[in-house]
Amino acid sequence: MIRRLSLRARLLAITVALLVVGLVVISSVLVRQLETQLLARVDAQLAPLGKAVAAIPPDFLTRMREVNRTSSALGELDLIVRSYAAYLSADGTVIRELRDAQGPTLPRLDTAAVAEREGRPFTVSGADGEQWRAVALPRAGTSSGGYSGVVAAVSLDGMNSTLDRVRTASLVGGSVLLAVLALAGGIAIKAGLAPLRRVEETAAAIADGDLTRRVPELATPNTEVGRLARSLNKMLAQIEQGVTARVESEARMRRFVADVSHELRTPLFGIKGFSDLYRMGGTEAEPALARIESESGRLARLVDDLLLLAGLDESDSPGLDLTPMDLRTLAADARHDFTALDPSRPIAFTGPSGGAAGSAPVLGDEARLRQVVSNLVGNAVTHTPSGTPVRIGVGTDGAEAVLVIEDSGPGLSDEEAERVFDRFYRADGSRSSATGGAGLGLAIVRSIVTAHGGRVELRSSAGQGAAFLIRLPALDQPPDER
Repeated sequence: MIRRLSLRARLLAITVALLVVGLVVISSVLVRQLETQLLARVDAQLAPLGKAVAAIPPDFLTRMREVNRTSSALGELDLIVRSYAAYLSADGTVIRELRDAQGPTLPRLDTAAVAEREGRPFTVSGADGEQWRAVALPRAGTSSGGYSGVVAAVSLDGMNSTLDRVRTASLVGGSVLLAVLALAGGIAIKAGLAPLRRVEETAAAIADGDLTRRVPELATPNTEVGRLARSLNKMLAQIEQGVTARVESEARMRRFVADVSHELRTPLFGIKGFSDLYRMGGTEAEPALARIESESGRLARLVDDLLLLAGLDESDSPGLDLTPMDLRTLAADARHDFTALDPSRPIAFTGPSGGAAGSAPVLGDEARLRQVVSNLVGNAVTHTPSGTPVRIGVGTDGAEAVLVIEDSGPGLSDEEAERVFDRFYRADGSRSSATGGAGLGLAIVRSIVTAHGGRVELRSSAGQGAAFLIRLPALDQPPDER
């Protein structure tokens, strides 16, 4: 049943139950302690009363009662409302009684029983259920008048009445206190669970699709609720990032599939078109075969690039043949490639930031890094006018080996610079794949460099040229010194 209640109701029920148990235990202990103390006071007053009864002759005691109209030969005693005295024979028979009303029901108190009790007080009941506290003593003096023992008893009605009033006060006071504490506890629990309600509202909003919602941190970080809110917000941020990354990944995958389909369809349609044209006799064999061979080469290169990118995406260093080498060799080859592709270009051969070129020892796959340099050279030649100056820089920068390919061409805008390494992206949308490539060259550059544990940096702005910096971890010693 309790499982069907809300957390607030359960906490309140548990709190009230604990309060009830605590109040009952405390009240019981206090009443029991009070009863023990009151009974001790009754016993303390009963002891001299019993001694007086044992020492005073019954006739004299009777006259004193008639004169003083008191319940005791010793004067007024608190907690005692009625008294009783009995004189016993040797076999325990009550010979004479002095009482205000109905007295207690005494057990058999012969001489042996009186001696065994040794004057210790004991409790007995009356005929009407009233409790009495009694003490049995042997008769004092040599002139006993035929009495062997006496019993003095006092009613416990006064003490029980006091205890009843204390119990009633405890019950009433405890009930009022319980009601006040329950009300205060309900308010406190409601306030304490307010952050959890905010968590519930936030979770519902997120379930409805609002991934930007966060749990308000209403409590301090060192509390359970504060730590919960902080942990949930961290988790929600990670979830949002994961969902955003998944959406972006799916969008990139759709674009990639669409781009791949488009790039593969173009040469395939060319091959099919010239094959159909030749079959229908619309062209001679030699030009048709030349175009088919050209489109087949484009298709093969595109497939090779796609396979390379797929392989580089599989692990950190997929299929790399790492050996000690120097980027200065690749820089020198890049200068020759620029000269061969466009002899009119001025070429500067410097260090990474100017000055003299230096050694740049790395541990790399020379064939793959040559492909990186070749793609950067081809990119500069394709996207800058003929005769545009270029700079090739090589050397070390701290713990990194750096190779720079910089041109003085039209450069890239900020938007183009952000997407230039995306697959199938071409900054000049008017370029065809025949003149501008498939848009995989710079993507391959970044993937190969990343697989080597390095990074590619682009520094460019519109009208200010573009500089591609390849940064790889440098070796401690050049390859020829190892």
